[in-house]
Amino acid sequence: MKETFGERFQRLRKERGLTQDAISEMVNVSSQAVSKWENDINMPDISILLRLSEILGTTTDYLLGKEENTVTLVTRPEEKKDFSKMMLKVKVSTLKGDKVNVQLPLVLIKTMMEKGMEMPEISGKMDLKQFDWKMIMDLVEQGVIGEIVSVDTAEGDKVSIIVE
Repeated sequence: MKETFGERFQRLRKERGLTQDAISEMVNVSSQAVSKWENDINMPDISILLRLSEILGTTTDYLLGKEENTVTLVTRPEEKKDFSKMMLKVKVSTLKGDKVNVQLPLVLIKTMMEKGMEMPEISGKMDLKQFDWKMIMDLVEQGVIGEIVSVDTAEGDKVSIIVE
């Protein structure tokens, strides 16, 4: 069964360890308003949706009900995307509200690996060197696309690696 806005909002809030009062203070509404969102009585005003998604470490699309990326294995050669035109997206969202979105052509990553170069650090806590890039590239060359890595840290940060 698909989550309602209120159920999804409440789950994301609790995953972040935030109270209704904390959310209400961050977006300058009453805690009763937040309670009504979670009980599907009302919806937040569109003017604060972006801020809510930042606080909850997600996108407005996901917050409003769009499902997250899924992993797909493309097995038919005619359906596979041209590797040289594919992008790797790294998304980092911190509990503090920092957001980092990096898009790199896969051919650049493959070239970096062939030359023995290391992946960069993209935030004070998140180092791209910790991922097995050879395995990720092997999966992509086999036809795996979508969100292939999703990490939620103990500090409340979220990292996603998506291939499109």
